[in-house]
Amino acid sequence: MPNKQTITVETSIQAPVERVWEIWNEPEHIVRWCHASDDWEAPTAENDLRVGGTFRTVMAARDGSARFDFAGTYARVTPHREIDYVMADGRRVSVRFETVGSATKIAETFDPESENPLEMQRAGWQAILDNFARYAEKAAK
Repeated sequence: MPNKQTITVETSIQAPVERVWEIWNEPEHIVRWCHASDDWEAPTAENDLRVGGTFRTVMAARDGSARFDFAGTYARVTPHREIDYVMADGRRVSVRFETVGSATKIAETFDPESENPLEMQRAGWQAILDNFARYAEKAAK
């Protein structure tokens, strides 16, 4: 495989990894955090968290101007530690969960697409991860 550049985004959540894992993976939580800004939403989410299982989250502009499916198939699932998946377009994503003191660190590494600048992609994925962290800290209490 050719050496490809990847992008990594990270966050830390003040909650135990077991609870963070649950909030990351359960559809009733995904629809509450999986968007980069307040003018977007995730109206539906499906998740079959197992090797070979699939996921699909509909991401939509609240004004109805845009909508797309964020979807893929799981390649590796190690509970409370790691999730690797392949998106519908063939790009790979790796998500790592690590306990650091009383917090959980998440590092998400992904293959960039070729249509948008790398920094724009990094900023978008980081915004979603930051939104997750805000939601997860409230939901974990």
